[in-house]
Amino acid sequence: MCNPRDDWGFGPGFPFGGRWWAGAWQARGRGPRRRSQMFESGEVKFVILRLLKEKPRHGYEVIKALEEKLGGYYTPSAGTVYPTLQLLEDEGYVRAIDTEGKKVYHITPEGERYLEEHRDLLEEILDRVRETVRDFTGGGIGELQGAFVHLAGVTFKRAWRRGPEDPALKRVAQILRKAADEIEATWNSGAAGQGGSGAA
Repeated sequence: MCNPRDDWGFGPGFPFGGRWWAGAWQARGRGPRRRSQMFESGEVKFVILRLLKEKPRHGYEVIKALEEKLGGYYTPSAGTVYPTLQLLEDEGYVRAIDTEGKKVYHITPEGERYLEEHRDLLEEILDRVRETVRDFTGGGIGELQGAFVHLAGVTFKRAWRRGPEDPALKRVAQILRKAADEIEATWNSGAAGQGGSGAA
């Protein structure tokens, strides 16, 4: 029995408040990115069936729901989702109903039986994905995340309290730009841990 509110183990705080952090990864389209190949070949159809068992969805809703369920760590491409939906429809596991100009996909009784028959496989897939995320966000990455979250807290919380006209905002922006330049230089030099921090 699927609970529509089930977060699949990727809820708030997994493992470091993933949705916010994953968004930060994409802020400039550079550096670490969310993995584009989170699933092995043929696995995503089980996850999509799980979503459709919760409730019918059209293609874009499947994409956004999967992103949300996985805590923002993975966003499937349209080139993955739509062909998979077509495959599931061809196999009789889902049916598409035109609703307000959109194809809304509903799981069929055959699809529910198929999903139940492969319930253990689905849980293995989700367990592995959770472990992959934990591995990636551990060690030095975990330390980096903690530092980044702290930086965001002391920057934005106080900025909101002070208001847009506070003269300290420009100075803080200068500090952040300088820190960003130093971080960029560190990545480019390949000398992490050796670059100078410079005077503030």
